[in-house]
Amino acid sequence: MAMGLHSQGSGRSRRGGISRRAPMAEINVTPFVDVMLVLLIIFMVTAPLLATGVPVDLPDSRAKPLDQQERPPIQISLDAEGKLFIDDREVPMASLPDELAAIAEAQGSDPQAIYLRGDRALDYGLVMRVMGELNAAGLNRVALVTTGSASEP
Repeated sequence: MAMGLHSQGSGRSRRGGISRRAPMAEINVTPFVDVMLVLLIIFMVTAPLLATGVPVDLPDSRAKPLDQQERPPIQISLDAEGKLFIDDREVPMASLPDELAAIAEAQGSDPQAIYLRGDRALDYGLVMRVMGELNAAGLNRVALVTTGSASEP
């Protein structure tokens, strides 16, 4: 009779004793890969939903990005049709001075940054009109938002 033969599945030798095989030292990565693929799919589906705001086709610029502040900036957006939004709320152009005056009054001596986002298809005069209203309200910490660096000089 052979003394060193073992059965495949039970972990016991043919004679009924416990085998002395070394433990399996390989890691089964299949469950880990499955979990990672599920997480990847979840992030790929939810990532586009995290981008909030008004859809605006921003122009390109070679300017460096601004440093982040402690408080989130106020977003003023002009879409391709010329509609005006403060954060995600549509505001008629006629009531813009009143809205900006209320924002300036609420900020007091610690002005909050304002990001102006204008669609590239807009008339330049409309963007400058909004900039003039911002200046008239005393809101001078205005940054024009663009996409990454432009490839054209």
